[in-house]
Amino acid sequence: MIKVVICGAFGRMGTTIAGMVDASPDLELVGGVDIRSGTLFGANVVEAARIDELLAQTRPDVLVDFTIAAAAVENIKAAARHGVALVVGTTGFSERQREEIAAAVTGTVPAVISSNFSVGVNIFWRLVREAARLLGDYDIEVTEAHHRYKKDAPSGTAKTILQILEDEVGPRAKAYGREGMAERANEIGVHVIRGGDIVGDHSVLFAANHEVIELSHRAYDRAVFAHGVLRAIRWVDGKEPGIHTMDEVLGLSRA
Repeated sequence: MIKVVICGAFGRMGTTIAGMVDASPDLELVGGVDIRSGTLFGANVVEAARIDELLAQTRPDVLVDFTIAAAAVENIKAAARHGVALVVGTTGFSERQREEIAAAVTGTVPAVISSNFSVGVNIFWRLVREAARLLGDYDIEVTEAHHRYKKDAPSGTAKTILQILEDEVGPRAKAYGREGMAERANEIGVHVIRGGDIVGDHSVLFAANHEVIELSHRAYDRAVFAHGVLRAIRWVDGKEPGIHTMDEVLGLSRA
């Protein structure tokens, strides 16, 4: 039985993951952390200031974090202090925060850190990489859409797409939306939509004269992300300390 604590327990992803952990015979939800205390599927949820107390009492195997960047850094450090493996889906880390995370995790605990845990999105990223490698001279546009309450823009998934594109086609200026009179240059267009209850849509368009190739992924339910998180929980328990990727979890690094 793998014992799990969820940070951001009362958030959209936290409650979805908690429900799936609770329904899994090989996983046990032993606690949660959020900005307020309470209970979730019978497990105690404490305020963030009490995370060390919770981890000492429950002795979880894996801590899952879907919070915000500043909170996640402190939660990751706490998990490392208590020898708890990590699955982190929080996005928006600064370079300095990434360095803090690496310092806390390296040589201490295993951590799967990804901007998206959907199996489909991880395949989508590989297709985008291959397309960019072959279509580097095409015009490229990236579009993403999420629900009206999502705070960060572009999404962490879109930022990963942009990093993949830069890896393959080299550095290009980014045009975040367009306005006014300006001819297109060699930039990558980035367009963000926020509205309603959109779970997550991402697309990459490669355009040349007389043809367009478009790759896209659309999530209809947060369960697709939570299923990937559960795969990461089962995979990371007992792995070597350090930062791991979803490619490793899914066996894509061998493909």
